[in-house]
Amino acid sequence: MLFRCRNCGGNVVYSPERNKMFCPHCDGIDSEEKAGGDAGTECINCGAPLEIKEYNSTCKCEYCGSYMILDERVDGKYRPHLIIPFKIGKDRAVELMRQEFKSRVFAPDSFLSEATLEEMKGLYVPFWMYDYAARCDYAGTGTKVRVWTGGDTQYTETSYYHVERNLDIDFDRIPVDASIEMNDDIMDLMEPFDYRQLEGFTEEYMSGFYGEIYNMGAEELENRAKEKAARDADSLLKESISGYASLVQERKRMDLDREGVQYALLPVWRYRYRYQDREYEFHVNGQTGKIIGAVPVSKKKVLAYGGTVFAVLWAALSLLLHIAEVI
Repeated sequence: MLFRCRNCGGNVVYSPERNKMFCPHCDGIDSEEKAGGDAGTECINCGAPLEIKEYNSTCKCEYCGSYMILDERVDGKYRPHLIIPFKIGKDRAVELMRQEFKSRVFAPDSFLSEATLEEMKGLYVPFWMYDYAARCDYAGTGTKVRVWTGGDTQYTETSYYHVERNLDIDFDRIPVDASIEMNDDIMDLMEPFDYRQLEGFTEEYMSGFYGEIYNMGAEELENRAKEKAARDADSLLKESISGYASLVQERKRMDLDREGVQYALLPVWRYRYRYQDREYEFHVNGQTGKIIGAVPVSKKKVLAYGGTVFAVLWAALSLLLHIAEVI
């Protein structure tokens, strides 16, 4: 399917800035209507062949620029339960990147140039979101130490305490990305998203962006979610038993019961920059604007800077020597 403008026939896309469907051809607002059915391997708009990868749920026609949404990949078992729509458009993502990296004086000249920024794409990344009930049972011996001085004598008093904790913790929507192509560590760094802005899924939000179906099932990825839940539960447990000089553990048990799992799409801008046969990736959280990525260094700029500094120092030294000779 695609969304066609009822006013001019152009492809209507979702605009994060307007929080509405927008036709970039006639500036129409909310003028969309669904056109066609399953795109198959050809563009519904112009009939040109489409390049559809294994996990694509949307694609862009390279001939007419229309965004296709693949019906069979947003329906049935692949239909997402939830989505966070893009809150940051491409222009704003570019602006945030330039603000973040403007002080990197040794970045190549082509970094963030208009030509290379054409490679920046908005992606809806598939995530599984898990709900858990955690039950923590802990017992140990803690000590508190009091030190005081009386006359010429220093006294130390150590008190011993039996410490027990029983905590019930509910975790809602622990996110784990379900995309093979997206690096797990980077997706973890993209967090946190504001999950209060999760909405029920509708196809309109996908128009104008790329998207994927989940590459791995919820069962395959559950261990990652459990690790996150266990780590956070352990931190909360430690906070509840702080304040002791020492603590000797006698018993510790943590049980996690999964109470639900939902399939969601979360927004990410990805910028790929190639420099000296190496590809650098940058990611911008499409909701919060958080940026992940490391800028390459131009050796020519470093050498030029070093040469300039050397020239300035040499000129200063020569002037000092000249002054000394005159004196």
